[in-house]
Amino acid sequence: MTNLGERIVAEARAWIGTPYLHQASVRLAGADCLGLLRGVWREVVGDEPEVVPAYTQDWAEPGHIEALLQASNRHLIPRALQAEAPGDVLLFRMRDGAIAKHLGIAARVGPPLGASFIHAYTGHGVVESPLSDPWRRRIVARFAFPEGAS
Repeated sequence: MTNLGERIVAEARAWIGTPYLHQASVRLAGADCLGLLRGVWREVVGDEPEVVPAYTQDWAEPGHIEALLQASNRHLIPRALQAEAPGDVLLFRMRDGAIAKHLGIAARVGPPLGASFIHAYTGHGVVESPLSDPWRRRIVARFAFPEGAS
């Protein structure tokens, strides 16, 4: 029997190699960063908690709406930034003063191999990347999947 974090990481890793496709959430066919999270949610938790409206690639920038952060606070459990655990959802601001509009799932934490996270982004698809200092500096929030996820 594996714990919830291990199940989340295993499911996210099953998506590695999925091409990047804006607004998609189909393993091995296409996903963006939110689509990856949605797909993992469906496999680990069940039905998605709300319908995701259509969105453009600059979806929240004009109004500076923290839609991703707000949705994360509605459906995930906030964690301290320093409380690293595999399976955590990481939200990133891609530049200072910008909204949080990228996310990934923590895969490894700490030594010996170093921290990593799984995410999807343009030109790369779903990949596991080192959680290097440049990425760490962009983390704005950390969340856990809800308690009781099966």
